[in-house]
Order: sequence, then C-alpha cells, then structure tokens
Amino acid sequence: MAALCSEFGDLVQIKKQLISVISLCKERGLVHSVKWASELAFALDPLPKDELPPPPVVTEEDVQDLDAFALAKSYFDLKEYDRAAYFLRGCHSQKAYFLYMYSRYLSGEKKKDDETVDSLGPLEKGQVRNEALRELRVELSKKHGAGELDGFTLYLYGVVLRKLDLLKEAVEVFVEATHTLPLHWGAWLELCNLLTNIEMLKSLSLPDCWIKDFFMAHIYTELQMIKEALQKYQSLIEAGFSKSTYIISQIAVAYHNIRDIDQALALFNELRDQDPYRIENMDTFSNLLYVKSMKPELSYLAHNLVEIDKYRVETCCVIGNYYSLRSQHEKAALYFQRALKLNPRCLGAWTLMGHEYMEMKNTSAAIQAYRHAIEVNKRDYRAWYGLGQTYEILKMPFYCLYYYRKAHQLRPNDSRMLVALGESYEKLSQQVEAKKCYWRAYSVGDVEKMALLKLAKLHEQLTESDDAAQSYIIYIQDIFSCGEQLEHTEVSTALRYLGQYYFKNKLYDEASLCAQRCCDYNDAREEGKALLRQISQVRDQIETPSTELFAPLSDNNTPVKRVSPLNLSSFSP
Repeated sequence: MAALCSEFGDLVQIKKQLISVISLCKERGLVHSVKWASELAFALDPLPKDELPPPPVVTEEDVQDLDAFALAKSYFDLKEYDRAAYFLRGCHSQKAYFLYMYSRYLSGEKKKDDETVDSLGPLEKGQVRNEALRELRVELSKKHGAGELDGFTLYLYGVVLRKLDLLKEAVEVFVEATHTLPLHWGAWLELCNLLTNIEMLKSLSLPDCWIKDFFMAHIYTELQMIKEALQKYQSLIEAGFSKSTYIISQIAVAYHNIRDIDQALALFNELRDQDPYRIENMDTFSNLLYVKSMKPELSYLAHNLVEIDKYRVETCCVIGNYYSLRSQHEKAALYFQRALKLNPRCLGAWTLMGHEYMEMKNTSAAIQAYRHAIEVNKRDYRAWYGLGQTYEILKMPFYCLYYYRKAHQLRPNDSRMLVALGESYEKLSQQVEAKKCYWRAYSVGDVEKMALLKLAKLHEQLTESDDAAQSYIIYIQDIFSCGEQLEHTEVSTALRYLGQYYFKNKLYDEASLCAQRCCDYNDAREEGKALLRQISQVRDQIETPSTELFAPLSDNNTPVKRVSPLNLSSFSP
C-alpha cells in the first residue's frame, strides 16, 4: 500500500496527465479512451487555472496538415470514414497519419458488420472479414520496422494484428505501445483481452506508471482473481479515487463474479444513484436481478434503459433477461439476437442466448452460441459450463468432462463446476475421481448443498456404508445449520439411510431418533414407522446399551473427517 500511495502521491500531476491524454485521444477519435480518462479526471478535484497543463506542442507538419486534418476529422465524427481517409492520404504529421489509418480500419470494420447483419443470421456469422486488415498490416509493419510509429499508431498496429489472429505479435506490440504512451488506456485494455493466464501476465515487462495499477486490478478481475482485484481497487480508492464511478462499477462486477449478489446489488444501486443515465454494465446488473428473481426491479430497469437508448447492446440484454425471467424464451432469444446485430462481439449476449436455446431444448443452436462466446473470450467460464450442460443433455459424457474441466480451470473454487465434474466422472465409472470432486466441492463452500448428498449416494452404491453415513450426517448438519431443512426434501433420504445404518449397527437410540424424524416427511413416513416397529420388536427381545457411534472408517480415497454423533434433538422440522 505504501508503494502504491507513493505512486499516487501527487494527484495534481495525475489530473494534469489525464487532461493532456483526453485532449490527445479526442483529436484522434478514440472515444472510449476519452470517456475512461474523463470519468477518472472527474473523480479528482478541479485544478486551479494556473495549474492547467499547456496545449500539446504543434510541429511544422501539424501546421501544414491543419486544414486537411480539421476537414477529415469532421467527416470522421460523422462516421464517413472513407471520406475522411481520402482527404488525409497526402498528410505527413503523426496525428494525421494515425487518423488516416484508423479511418481505413474503421471503414473496413463498418462494412464487415453491415455484411454480417445483412446476409447472415446471428448464429451463422461465417467468415466475414475486414478486407482492409492485410493492407494496413503491411503498411504499419514497414513503419514499425523503421521505428516511425508513435504510441497511438502502435496501438492501432496491435489491434490489426489481433484481428488477424496474430496474437503473440499483438501482445508484443501492445506492450511496446504502453511503454511509448503509458497513459493511453485503450492499449492496456487490448493487452488485457489477450492475456489468458497469470503466467502470461508475469512474463510481460510493463512500464511503472500509476495507470498500471488500474490495469492490474482489471486483469485480476478478468482472471477471476477477485480477492487480489478487490485489494487493488480498495488501494486505488484510498489513494484518492473514491469518487470514481469506474471503480465502483468494477468492484460491483468483481462481486458479481464471486456470486456475492447482495454486495454487488448494493454497489450497482449506488452507481445508479450517482450516474442515473449510465447504460454500461447494466446488463451485469440485470443478471443479478434475474438470479434473485426480482421481477419488478428488472422490469423497471428495462423500461428505464429503453427510455435512455433502446438501441444499445446492454439495453437489449436487459430486456432479454426480463423476458427470460418471465419464461418467454423465444422473445428473450430475439432480444439477444438484436444485441448481437448491434455488436457481434458481445460476449454476454452469446452466452445468454445459449442459455435461452437450452431452455427451448434447441441443443445445436445452444452449442453454436456458446462456441461463439468462447471465440470472443476464452476466459468465459459460463460458456464452457454451458457446453458441458448441453453435451450432458445429449448424453455425451466424454465431451461433458472436457468442457466442465475447462470451466473448472477458470473457476477452481466454484462448487458448481466441481459437482458437474464429479457427475461426469461418475457416469464414466471413475468413482475415485468423482469422490474427490464432491468432497472438494463441499470443502470450497457448496453453493447448492448437493455435493455431500451426491458423495453419500456414491458411497452407498459402492456399499461403503460407514463413509456414506458420515457424509449423510455432515449433509444433515449442514442443512440444519442453514435453517433450510424444510425446503430440502433430500433430508428424508439421508434420515432413511441413517436409520437403517444405525439399526444394522445395533445403535437403537440413534436409529429410533432418525426413524422419528422420518415421520416428519411425507415421503419417508411409512418407512420411519416400519423402522420404529422393528426397533421396538428388537428391544423387547434384548436391551443393548449404545456404544461408540462409529467403527473406524474404511480406507478409501475420500478425506471424510470424523464428526460428532448426529444430534437432531434441537431441531424441529
């Protein structure tokens, strides 16, 4: 923290740098970087007049290109990219050259998107390419070799390489761009999208600049290293960025990623109070409202976003979630398709559309949607998990195992991935691996309270009665401690088994207690009564004192811990 504070010691200097980079990005039409830097600058105190940074240095070439640049920039702002490029083709200044190349790139992107939307359905986007990319690469490569690219053109060269799937070269160029112009957030963000694991991150030589801390926090969130990300964001808040809506939104997304739903909802509500017309990240907010089945709130959010801008990707995703919550899956899928027409690289829309096709039992369309999500971002565990579920429906366990493993690698401490892996191993008769998965799922905090139950049933199938009993006991105590025993019908299954187990081991007091508790559940009542009758008959013949509750555990691969005898007397279903 001390090191971080020293970097952020002079907030006045940081504010000056932000104002300068806003001006530079604005001239070049890099609107997203302008927005990011402006939001950050807004969170810092205003500068006095005499502290404002001087305007950028104007070169002789800038003066010569001034009129052509002003004209081309006006066309660029109106999205007339070919026209802008035409009037810049003879310019020599760095600024004009960047806008010339960037206009050509965006023209190709616009034509590609138009062709994608016009000719193909959202699931069959095919191989529509930006035809300008190869030419741009050749030209930028020559300039790069001659060392003539500034920080902005290096960024554009990296984008072109990424679009051509030359990812290793793209990473190198983006790292060079961050060294040449550390304050351009766009280059850091592009670099973040190319890093797939922490080893790649550690191998990079990045510039020591205050902006690096924002990058590290962002990449930690992307790599599901949420604890580290939250620590970074907390440090940034303490360093002076407490008013930043960007940081609040990022922390909310981080809490969403670790399924701390209440904390994430509180932060999103705070964000809405501070920035009521914000659309960015509202699709994530709607995911949380969906999970909590908050229909009125989701409806209000959808109507509110439609009033602000109904042709935004996030708005379409929010409406899709609203219809999905109302079980109108065809309508939901339609809105996710609309989102993809607006932005074919929208990760959330591909994944959510996969979920809707799953609900509609259209497995082939679901598989295509999930695969597109993975193309957009290989770190999207939901898409890998969705593919696993789809192949589970298709009864293809080897495929399931592959995709669930991928999801588990991305979310090693998510119990749902571990339970799904365990089920796949079980179907493939790899019981030892299945047991390990179920026990690990319980150890990391079983979200759905199913891991121990599945572990107990697996022990039961393998006639490992001591281990089955142990697992059932921990399961029941877990359910009772959460106060959920009435909702959990499987408690009766556990009680039935334990009643018979204790009876066979001549522990009649414990067997009697389980049998009595069975009578509280409709599906186990008759068996409970029958067991009580059996216990009564045995007791009439002989009175056996209750001894040590369990014999030593059988030696197997499940690390089941010793537990105290089952005590249900303090709970009343």
